[in-house]
Order: sequence, then structure tokens, then C-alpha cells
Amino acid sequence: MMTNVLEYLERTQARLPNKVAFSDGTDTLTFAQTYRAARAVGSALLERGLYAQPILLLMARHPYQIAAFFGVIYAGCSYVPMDAEMPGARIQTIADTCRSRVLLYDRKNEKKALSLPFDGQKLCFDDLLCATVNEQALSDVREKQVDVDPIYMVFTSGSTGVPKGVVACHRSVIDYAENLCLALPFAEDTVFGNQTPLYFDAPLKEILPTVKLGCTMILIPKMNFLFPQLLCKFILEKQINTICWVVSALTMVSSLGALDATPPVTLRLVAFGSEVFPRAQYDQWRAALPNAAFYNLYGPTEATGMSCYWHADRDLAPDEPIPVGRPFKNTQVLLLDSRKRLITDGREGEIYLRGTCVTLGYYNNPEKTKAAFVRNPLQTAYPEYVYKTGDIGRWNEHGELVFVSRRDAQIKHMGHRIELGEIETAVLRQTDVKTAVCVYDAPHRRIVVFYTGDAGDAEIRRGLTERLPKYMMPAILVRKDRLPQTPNGKMDRKRMKEEAESLAE
Repeated sequence: MMTNVLEYLERTQARLPNKVAFSDGTDTLTFAQTYRAARAVGSALLERGLYAQPILLLMARHPYQIAAFFGVIYAGCSYVPMDAEMPGARIQTIADTCRSRVLLYDRKNEKKALSLPFDGQKLCFDDLLCATVNEQALSDVREKQVDVDPIYMVFTSGSTGVPKGVVACHRSVIDYAENLCLALPFAEDTVFGNQTPLYFDAPLKEILPTVKLGCTMILIPKMNFLFPQLLCKFILEKQINTICWVVSALTMVSSLGALDATPPVTLRLVAFGSEVFPRAQYDQWRAALPNAAFYNLYGPTEATGMSCYWHADRDLAPDEPIPVGRPFKNTQVLLLDSRKRLITDGREGEIYLRGTCVTLGYYNNPEKTKAAFVRNPLQTAYPEYVYKTGDIGRWNEHGELVFVSRRDAQIKHMGHRIELGEIETAVLRQTDVKTAVCVYDAPHRRIVVFYTGDAGDAEIRRGLTERLPKYMMPAILVRKDRLPQTPNGKMDRKRMKEEAESLAE
């Protein structure tokens, strides 16, 4: 039985030592190089007495950052990846939350790292690479490790402004790797084109299959996403055949015409998630790549990444939302009503996730953990914990899960309960609308929609009157050349909400 995620890397480097594992288009690491680098870093950390504690990582998006992840795990520690561009105050907040005594940085971020008011040790990754591998020390750690030991901590935004650190262990990560690779047709010849930053959990869906199956993962330079045709050319040049991107990255390519000008025909698998894919943009991608397989993925960080998948193996009705499908093997979706009763028909309910995928909770935050990681309301004979997602969903006629909205995206306006996602969907059905985000300006009690595309306000309002009641009509429509995004490529709803509140009457 597999109990340690490092076994993936060890088995694959023994089988394919000279194959490129990770690349950024310029620098590369083979599996053997990744293995040696990780063991050197792990040995160096142990030599300094660092064991079973969180290690802050301040590194550039580079193959060596992934080697650092495995190096920290070799030391029996957990890695805490951080955005090198985040303010020093937030870094300090994260350090205080996880009580880390160590900051690991690379040469590119040395100046920032040394300037931070961090009281613990500051170690340069590049120096640790030169360490001698201590076989005995690494072996001693492996003997003590069990599959519920934490291996990473990813910080998400907290509603109070204080970030929450989600802690995942070997067991949940192995479960994710095994069942992700069962659900999607990855293989040894898969070449991933990575879009997401490495300081989130999102790239696990590329890192884990790479070390498990012997794939290759290419970190696409961030600059390419500013120029869609350049991005498509990069995909063709590097023979990338698989992408797992957030929806906004895909819509950026299709809305700016790059699919027509330079179709990335090497792609044979397109997986998307984290947001609702506008049907018009989804249809454009399907038309441009008729031979590619498309998969919709759904899942929260608190459940170790993606938990559900839908293979686009059937045509959707014109107004049918794209399903998120069925849960991965060894994961169960519980759809519960307000009285915590199981829903099996087409009614809407809150999504709870059950299984090994559920992470250990929020680090050093028992109050938030207790609120989200709850006792299974359907099972009271013994303590079993499930994750309460805050997402609203329903089952469709095919037995597939459909994401409806976030529970906190429900508002009360003019005496009515309104799902902002329903308004977004209605706006996105307009022919000349590319992307759209609906927010609620609470101080002024008004619904505001930001959108991109060629449609005008009057045209959109005419279309909405055919689909929405008057009380759901937006008070303001704001046309943008581009909608703001968070660092991981999702729509920055918080920023748009702030902008909505600041608009002149």
C-alpha cells in the first residue's frame, strides 16, 4: 500500500531518469535531476534540525520550485508556497499563522527575502542544492512518516481579511493523484501546459500525474497570457497536448480571436474549472478543436483540489449549463437541503464532500475549521467529518451534478432572494457578450454587471427582459476591455465589488 507521495517521484525517476519532467521553456529538470535536488534540499534541512514543521517558500515559478516542494517533504516538513509579489505584511501574517521558523528563497527573490521582518532562519535554496545527500537521515524520516502527516499548506483568502491555511496530507494527495488519473486520460506522453501559479493547489493536477505517470509539465511563461496568439504559438512550438486551465484563461484566448488565427491543434485534452465556462466561449473551443476531449472539473482546496469531473461526450441543449458531473472514485457528493436532508431530485441544495479527499482543516484556526469541516449530518453513530463547501448545486436528468452558485452569492434585493449567478448566466447568453461578472453593491442596494464584448447596454437589457423578472434586472452595466483577475487567473470579484460601490450614482 502506498503511504508516501514521494514514492511517485522515486519510481518514475528509476524508470525514466533522463526524461524531462519539468520545464519553463528554457530551463529543464529531468526526473533524476528533480529527485537528486529534492533529496539534497531535504538533507540540508534535516542537517539544520528542521523536521515536522512548515517551511515558507518564496521562489520564482520555475522547475526548481517544484523540486523544493519535494525537498521539504523529504525532510518530513510541509511546504507553504507564497506569491513572491505579495506584500510583506501578508507574508508576515502567513508566517505568524503557521508559526514557521524558516523561510526558503531563491536568488531571484533574495533581496525581498532578506528585507522581510522575519525572525526565523532565512535559507537560500540555491545553496542547499549543493548539500550532500544524507541517506541515513532521509531513511530515518521515512521510517517515522505516516500518511496523515501534512505535506503542504495553501493559504486562501479569508472573509475577515485573514488568510486561512488549508493543510493537506500524504493520504489525501495520493487519493487525489490516483483518482484524477482514473478520471482523465493522462498518459506517459502527456505534455502539460501549466497556466496556474505554483503557490496554489491548482498545479497539483499537473504535478501529480507528471511524477506518477512520467509526463512532462511545461510552465508557460506568464507573459504569453497577455498575447493570445503568442500563447497559441507557444503551445504549438512545445507540442503541448494537455491543458488544465481556469476558465478565464480559456475565454481570453477565444474572445480575442486567437483560436481562429492560430488554433492550438496539438491539444488533445482541455480540462477547465474554478469558474463557470460561458457557453458561447465553450462552443468556440469545441468548434476549434473538434478532436480534443473536454473535461469540466470542480472541487475546492479544502478537498485537495478537484473532486468532480464531467467528460463532454454529449451535446448540450442551447440553454443547458455545463455540468460538473460525477465525483471521483472514493469521493461522495452529499447534496443537502436547509434541514440537512439528502436531495436526490432536481432541487437545489448545498454541496458537502465526503471521503479521503477532505483535508486536515485550517492550520491554527479551530474556529474556521469547526465551521467548515463538520460532522456528517447523515451519520451520527461515530465522528466522521465532511467538508461543507458553501456551493449550491443540483442533480440534472442525467444524474450529473450542476453547479448553481456560491451560497454567499445569494442576496436579498427588493424583498426577493436572488442568485447573482443566474443573472450572470442570462447576460452571458447574449451573443456579443464575451465575459461577465455580477456583483451586489450593498451600500447602494443595487445589482451591477461588469462585462466584455461588443454588446451595448440597450441590447443587453432587451435580452435580459426576456429572461429575468424586473427585480433581478441590473441597475448598472459596465463595459470593460478586460475584467480584472486574481493572481491565479480567476475573476477578481472582490475588486469588482469594490469598484461597483465606488461608482457615481
